[in-house]
Amino acid sequence: MPYAGDLTPQQAWELLASDESALLIDVRTDGEWRTIGVPDLSSLHDRSGFVEWVTPAGPNPNFLGQLAESGLEPGDERPVIFLCRSGVRSVAAAHAATAAGFGPSYNVLHGFEGDVGADGQRGHEGWQADGLPWRNL
Repeated sequence: MPYAGDLTPQQAWELLASDESALLIDVRTDGEWRTIGVPDLSSLHDRSGFVEWVTPAGPNPNFLGQLAESGLEPGDERPVIFLCRSGVRSVAAAHAATAAGFGPSYNVLHGFEGDVGADGQRGHEGWQADGLPWRNL
């Protein structure tokens, strides 16, 4: 498998709560973090990092280096859980991290706010909709 697998938001929370070495990496853009909010892991000693998968200029050429700056090392076997808006960019990030030796790397299904629903809005599924802690930046 190209990465360790997919987790529901609740499973991601449970892994973070049960494994003190696990780290959540939010791969959305700075603009998304600031306007939509971010997971709040303060009750779990804030084991989270923010590394854009895509920047306003395009793919982030420093993604793997910035991942290492978050405290991860290839081969350290620390679980790393990737989160984006809907669970698409985080799959790509999990693939890249796994190929570089990080992880096991996981993707959060439905991301932070999920796909657009029948009403044209997001927020029907994902981290926020599941009632997991989050905060504004």
